[in-house]
Amino acid sequence: MPKLIREMLVACGLALASAALCAPATAAETDKKPVKAKAKSAKKTKEKHPLAIDVLADEPEPDVTDSTTTEYACELNNKVTIYHNDNDAAHIALRWKKRLHRLDRVGTTTGALRFENVRYGLVWIGIPSKGMLLDSKLNRQLANECKNEEQTKKEQQVDAEKAAKS
Repeated sequence: MPKLIREMLVACGLALASAALCAPATAAETDKKPVKAKAKSAKKTKEKHPLAIDVLADEPEPDVTDSTTTEYACELNNKVTIYHNDNDAAHIALRWKKRLHRLDRVGTTTGALRFENVRYGLVWIGIPSKGMLLDSKLNRQLANECKNEEQTKKEQQVDAEKAAKS
């Protein structure tokens, strides 16, 4: 009999633990007022780290004189401008949202062009048909289907050829 009770307690404990893991996190926080809690935490972070945001702004913008400019039109009316110097294939400057960032080339096995700025978390990936800008810190796309004039013309030619064959 004691063995049966022990096994029942273990089974109930496992069931309770698995139910707690499966429960949504918001169910446990229904009594709290999230607006006030967030406001307090924001004030504390500003007090503790007053220069946290300004540190990123201190990074100097790259020099783009004597650079070749390529403008990309992306989905959702986003624009990306790439500045590259023919003498320096290891770096590019990328203009995104009125800010110029320096990105360093990262080698790939696929042949795609990959440039990163680790500090800001920006990743530019260029393949023959398009380019995309990613935010590696937030794990999301910032701009996709970015195409320059040449890529857009090639796509239109391919579409015209397909239409002619139909």
